[in-house]
Amino acid sequence: MKTAISTVQAPKAAGPYSQAIANGDLVFTSGQVPLRPDGTMVTGEIGEQTRQIMQNLSAVLEAGGLSFADVVKTTIYVTDMTVYARINEVYGSFLSAPYPARETIGVAALPLGAQVEISMVAVKA
Repeated sequence: MKTAISTVQAPKAAGPYSQAIANGDLVFTSGQVPLRPDGTMVTGEIGEQTRQIMQNLSAVLEAGGLSFADVVKTTIYVTDMTVYARINEVYGSFLSAPYPARETIGVAALPLGAQVEISMVAVKA
C-alpha cells in the first residue's frame, strides 16, 4: 500500500504529486529543485542550489523516518554539464560510503527554470 510522505520543512508539491511516496520498504522522493520551504527559488551559484536541494531531500527523508544513509539510488538532472563537478562536490558532502547508485543526466530544461533537480530512492531497514 502506498503512503504519501510530506513535511513543511521542504517546499510543497507544485502540482499533482507527493513530496515522497512509501510503498512497503521503499521510499521514492519526487525530484527537488532549489526551492526553499517557503517556495522561493535559490538563485546564484550551483553549489548553493544543490545544497538547498539536499536539505529539502533530507527533510523529506526524515519525515519518512529515513536519512541519506538509507538512500540506494539517486538521479540528478542538470541543464549545464560544465557545473557537474561543483554539484558532485556539494552532493557528496551530504553522503558517506557506501554511496548510492546514481546517474546524472544533461537536459535542455527543468521545471521552474531550475538548473538542477535531484530525486532519490531509499529503503527502510
